[in-house]
Amino acid sequence: MTAQALTPERFSAAVASITAAFGDPTRRDIYLRVRETAEGMTASEVAQAVDLHANVARHHLDKLAAGGHVVVDVHSGGGAGRPSKRYRAAHPEMSLEFPVRHDDLLGTLLGRALTRLPADEAAELAEEVGIEYGLHLASLMEPGEAHRSLEAAVGAVADALTSHGFSARSEGIAGELVIVSEHCPFGQAAVDHPVLCAIDRGLVKGMLGGLHGETTPELAGSVPMGDTVCTTRV
Repeated sequence: MTAQALTPERFSAAVASITAAFGDPTRRDIYLRVRETAEGMTASEVAQAVDLHANVARHHLDKLAAGGHVVVDVHSGGGAGRPSKRYRAAHPEMSLEFPVRHDDLLGTLLGRALTRLPADEAAELAEEVGIEYGLHLASLMEPGEAHRSLEAAVGAVADALTSHGFSARSEGIAGELVIVSEHCPFGQAAVDHPVLCAIDRGLVKGMLGGLHGETTPELAGSVPMGDTVCTTRV
């Protein structure tokens, strides 16, 4: 039987399935609540629905927005007060029933598929998909927040990566901005197939491109390289 060609579109769809999982049960519950209302919800409404302090609910909603899972609509009441924000699902048709335990299996499948290509071509394809998805995530972030300072953009990218399972944070090391990821949603698959790390690099490059401007992030360290965390230098 002839195998189907590994196109960027097919690869991107598989990557999106892997990275769409929600690791935080509270955040998942908040997303499901928001998804139930076509007009969206305010942070106060969400807080009341899930029995949280409004600031905690807003924190989770902003993380979901950074990850492109919800869209923020800003409404001005016409008075002197602050504009109100309503959060609605970016993709209400998206299913969250994809079992997290299958992530490593799909990552292995993607890694093996990429090994059928020449090394340079495989890395280029993986990074291209990451860039496209990163640009997409940046386009879904809060309106009016484009063209941030580099430091603010890096912080937003770290938040978005965290919402996609990377457990990331931004740091300043030796005068440089870096993104440190303590967990990779590809799991053991990334160790067995380091080419998958190009997706991470592409995600960072795409999101920074949409939020700040063109950058050239470099992978300074990774678990597949023997490090305890993955570090991307911006």
